Amino acid sequence: MTQDIQFLFLGLGNGAVYAALALALVMTYRSSGVVNFATGAVALYIAYTFAYLRNGELLIPVPGFPKTVDLGGELDVLPAMVVSLAIAAALGVLLYFAVFRLLRTAPATAKAVASIALMLAIQALLAARVGTTPVSVDPILPTGIVTFGDIRVPVDRLWFAGIVIALTVLLILAFRLTRFGLATRAAAETETGALVTGLSPERIAYANWALSTMIAGLSGILIAPIVPLIPVSYTLFIVPALAAALVGNFSAIGPAVAAGLGIGVLQSEMTHLQSTIDWMPQSGMAELIPLVLILVFLVFRGKPLPSRGAIIQNTLGAAPRPRNPLVIGAIWTAIALVFLIFTQGSYRGAIIMTFTLAIIALSQVVVTGFAGQISLAQLTLGGVGAFMLSRFTVDMGIPFPIAPILAALVATVVGVVVGLPALRIRGLPVAVVTLGLAVFLEAFWFRNNTFNGGIDGAHVSDPSLFGLDLGIGSGDSYPRIAFGVVCLIVLVVTALAVIRLRTSRLGASMLAIRANERSAAASGINVSRTKLVAFAIGAFIAGIGGSLMAYQQTMAVPEAFTAIGGIAMFAVCYLAGITCVSGAMLAGIMGAGGILFVFLDRVANVGDYYSVITGILLVITVIANPEGIIADVYKRIGQIRTRLGRSGATALGTDLDVELTDDEIYRGTAREVGDVVLSTHGIGVRYGGITALDDVSFDVHAGEIIGLIGPNGAGKTTFIDAISGFADADGTVSLAGDSLDGRRAFQRSRAGLGRTFQGIDLYDDLSVRENVSVGTTASLHRGSDHPPLDAGQMDHLFEVLHLDKVADRPVRELSQGQRQLVSVARALAGRPQVVLLDEPAAGLDTTESVWLGHRLRAIRDSGTTIVMVDHDMELVLEVCDRIVVLDLGKRIAIGTPDEVRTNPQVTRAYLGATHSGKEVTA
Repeated sequence: MTQDIQFLFLGLGNGAVYAALALALVMTYRSSGVVNFATGAVALYIAYTFAYLRNGELLIPVPGFPKTVDLGGELDVLPAMVVSLAIAAALGVLLYFAVFRLLRTAPATAKAVASIALMLAIQALLAARVGTTPVSVDPILPTGIVTFGDIRVPVDRLWFAGIVIALTVLLILAFRLTRFGLATRAAAETETGALVTGLSPERIAYANWALSTMIAGLSGILIAPIVPLIPVSYTLFIVPALAAALVGNFSAIGPAVAAGLGIGVLQSEMTHLQSTIDWMPQSGMAELIPLVLILVFLVFRGKPLPSRGAIIQNTLGAAPRPRNPLVIGAIWTAIALVFLIFTQGSYRGAIIMTFTLAIIALSQVVVTGFAGQISLAQLTLGGVGAFMLSRFTVDMGIPFPIAPILAALVATVVGVVVGLPALRIRGLPVAVVTLGLAVFLEAFWFRNNTFNGGIDGAHVSDPSLFGLDLGIGSGDSYPRIAFGVVCLIVLVVTALAVIRLRTSRLGASMLAIRANERSAAASGINVSRTKLVAFAIGAFIAGIGGSLMAYQQTMAVPEAFTAIGGIAMFAVCYLAGITCVSGAMLAGIMGAGGILFVFLDRVANVGDYYSVITGILLVITVIANPEGIIADVYKRIGQIRTRLGRSGATALGTDLDVELTDDEIYRGTAREVGDVVLSTHGIGVRYGGITALDDVSFDVHAGEIIGLIGPNGAGKTTFIDAISGFADADGTVSLAGDSLDGRRAFQRSRAGLGRTFQGIDLYDDLSVRENVSVGTTASLHRGSDHPPLDAGQMDHLFEVLHLDKVADRPVRELSQGQRQLVSVARALAGRPQVVLLDEPAAGLDTTESVWLGHRLRAIRDSGTTIVMVDHDMELVLEVCDRIVVLDLGKRIAIGTPDEVRTNPQVTRAYLGATHSGKEVTA
C-alpha cells in the first residue's frame, strides 16, 4: 500500500504537465475556437530552447541557418526561463497572426487540422535539427525527499503541482475579476457583441495565445528535468491534456486542471501495477487512462464543445459527385500500370506504397469526407489488419485472399468500437477519442512483445493464389510486379466501391449527417446506425490497406502504424482533398513513403524535412482553400469549362419565378375534413426552471392546414420540436391512432410525421435532387402503402414547386426562396401524413408568399395535412383552415381565421395590435 501511494505522488510531475497543457488548450479555445493539437509540440520547442540556453546557446530551428548561436556563456535558471517564455509569447502571437487569425471564419475542423499540421511540422523540425536522442536538463525545482510516515515523495513533484495549481487559481481570478477576463468571456460568447461594445476580438485572441503558449512552455521547462526531452513523447502529451480539457468542456479551467493532475497520478499508479501484477498486460495500461476518461465524459455526458459566436460560419466543403468514373479510372489505372512496369527498385516500391496508402486514404474519405466523423485512427486500424494478418497466415495457415479479408473484418470490429462514442458526440471530440485509441493500441498491442510477435516480429506469409506467387519478392527480384498488380487491383476495386457508395442512398445519408444531423433525422435517417456503418466500412478498407502494407514489408512492424503516423495520414488526406476519391489518390502519392516522397528524397534530399514541408503546405492550403488541393483543381476545371461554353450552365435568378393562373387564385371555398390524424395532448417542455411549453393540446384533422401563431418566444418552434422528437417533452402524441411517445426523431419521421426547420438546414454540399432524395428515406420504412417517390413523381414534385430548372444544381447556389422550397420538397418526399412547416415563408416577399400559399393548398389537396408556423399573418389567415395561438408557452385560442381575428386574448397577446378584414399586424 505504501508503494501505491508513493507512485500516486510520483505521478504529480506528469499530471502537472497535462494540467498545464489542458489549461493552455482551454485558453486558446475560449479566445479563438481552436483545439490546438500543437500545444505539446510548442511545450517541446520551448523546453529545448531552455535546455540550450542553459548551455549558453540559442536554438535556431529554421533550416538553412546555424543550429545554434553561441551566447558566450551559460545562463542561469531564471534568465533562461525568462528568455524562453518571452520566445513562447512571441511564438503564440506569431501563430495566431500567421495562421489562426486567417482562419477565424473557418470551420472548427479546419482550425484543428491547421494545428495538427503545426504539431507535425514542429516535431519533425526539432527531430531534424536536434535529433531524437534524449536530452537531460539540470534540476530547476528544489530536490530532495519528503517523508510522510513510510511514504517518500520527491519534493520537485510537489513544487511542480503546486505551481500549476497556484497558476490556475490566479487565472480563474483574473478571468472572473478583471476587464481582460470579462472581455475574453464576452468575445467567446459573441464576436459581434464584442465589437458593438468596443472590444477587439483579435487583440483578445493575441493576448490569450501569448499567455497560453507561455503556460505550455512553462510546463515543458518544468518537466524537462524529470522526463528527458524526446520529440515524440512530449508531442503526445497532448492526448491526456485533451482528455483533461474535455472534462472541463474546453471552457472550465478548474475541472480541466484537476483532471490533468488526476490522469498523471492514475497513470503512475497503473505503471506500478502492470509491473507488479502478473496477469496485467505489461504495456499500454497507462495510455488506457486518458482513453477511458475521454469515453466516460463524452459518452455519458455527451456535451458538445461550446460554440463561439463567430461573425461568419463556413462549411467543411463539397463532396463532388463523380463524373465518368469508369473512363477516368481506366485511364489512371493504365498510367499506374505503365509506371509499375517501367520502374524498378525503390521507385517501384514507392509506387506500391502509393497504392496501399491510397487505400487507407479511401477509408478516411468514407469516415471523414462522407460521414463527417474526424478519425485520427485509420492508420492504426490498418495496423490492426496487419498484425492480425500475421496471426492468420503464420499461426493459423489461412491462405490468401481469405486471410487479409478476415484481418480486415477484425479491424472492422475495432472500427465499430471506435465509432461507438460518435453515437452521442460529433466533430472534434470524436477526433480526440480516435487519437486516444490510436495511442492506446500502439502501446498496448503494436509495441507489446506479448502480442506483436516478440523480438522476432510479426512475420507474414507471402500471398499466393492457385500456385502463383504474388509476394513482394526479395533480392534482385524485389519488388515484384505481380505484387504491385495485386495492390493496384485492390485499389481500383476499392475506389470504385467508394464511388458507388458516394452515389448510393447510403452515401447520401452519410453526407446528410455530415451536413446536419438534426435535419437528417427529420428525413428518417437513423443517424447512429449510419455513423456506425461509416466507421465499419472505413475500418474494413483500412484493414485491407494495412494487410497489403504488411505483405509489402513481409512483417507487421509498429513503426509503420504509429499514432503520429496516423495523424500525419489524416493531415495528408485533408491536404489532398478528404471529400472525394481523387483526393485519396493524391494522398497516396503525397504520403510518407509514396512516390512523391521518394522522388523528392532522391532529387532534393528532403527526406528529413518532408513532414515539415507537408505541414507548412497543409497550413497554407487550409488557409487558402479549406477543401483541399483536389477541390481547387475541380474548381479550375469548372471555370475552364464555363469559359469554353461546355458546361451548359444557365444563370440562376435570385427570386422565385412566380406566376399565378386564374385557376390558382384562392377563392376561400370551404372544404370537408377527415378524421383526426394528429393528436397532441398535454405537451410540456421545460429547460431547467424555465417552462417553454405548458399543457398544450389540440387535434389536427386530415385535409386541414393548421396555423400555429404567437408572439416571439411563445413556444411555436418548441412545440414542433417536441412533437417531432427533437425536444424532451411531457404529454402524448399520436399519429393516425398510433402513439409516437418514446420514439426518436427519425422513427417519428418514418411513421409519417415530416418537418422542416426554421433555419432551413439543407445539405449545401448536395444538389437539389440529392437533398430531396434523402427525404425519401422516411417512406422506405412505411411499407408498400407508401412507396418512395419514383423519378417521374419526383420530377412532378419539382414542377409543382417550380424547382425543375434547378433540380441538379448544388443547393448552395440557390436563392433564399428556392432554398425554402427545397426544404419543403425534402419533407414531402417522405410522403408524410402530416408535415410540420416551420417558417416556410421566411425571406419571401409578398408576391412570393402568396404564390407559396397556393403551393401549400395544392399540397394539402394532394393528401398531406399541414401544420405550419409563420410570422406572415396574411399568409396564415388566408391559407389556414384553423389557427392555434400560443402565448408564453400556453394555448390561448383555437379556431377559424375569422374567430381568431376577433379574439380579444389574441389581440392582447400581440401587444394591442388591431386589425380589420385581412389586415393583421403581428
